[in-house]
Amino acid sequence: MRVLVVYCHPVETSFHAALHQEVLKNLRAAGHEVDDCDLYAEGFDPVLSREERLGYHDVPANQLPLQPYVERLQWAEGIVFCFPTWCFGLPAMLKGYFDRLFMPGVAFDISDPANVKPMLTHIQRISAVVTYGRPRWMAWYMGDPPRKIVTRYMKRLTGQRAKVDYHAHYHMNVATEPQLKRFMARVGQAMARFA
Repeated sequence: MRVLVVYCHPVETSFHAALHQEVLKNLRAAGHEVDDCDLYAEGFDPVLSREERLGYHDVPANQLPLQPYVERLQWAEGIVFCFPTWCFGLPAMLKGYFDRLFMPGVAFDISDPANVKPMLTHIQRISAVVTYGRPRWMAWYMGDPPRKIVTRYMKRLTGQRAKVDYHAHYHMNVATEPQLKRFMARVGQAMARFA
């Protein structure tokens, strides 16, 4: 399978950086063709400009500022998001990736606004590897937006066709080494079975 890994963390020595490497290693070992999109390393600009917003509905010209990223998304059959949760949401860099890239003509067809059609129907598989500083109950209380974006919004953009899983480690603020090792092993196993 052609798999796009979208990674978002600024610190190369973080636990999430190690998770990212585990994801890549196991996907490649399973025989997948992997495109590693490291948003920080690539210097992705998350800011939707005034001009982009004014041209948002102008398909296909709206895609020109992000053409290489559009092509990478359209190439993929599977996508893995790898990111920490900050303030109970996506990191700003990743939120900007969604804001700018998931546009008309790419993620959905809005030519009939009363009947928006999904356009990521080529995506067969979605996964996420996510860490949270706070416990699960608090994320639940806050509505857990990252989980809903991956398991509901992304799935909807595939026409409800993609199989989705979500691997979360909660309460990183008090995580022990054995807990982190167990989560790392779980992520590696999930990526080895990614299909």
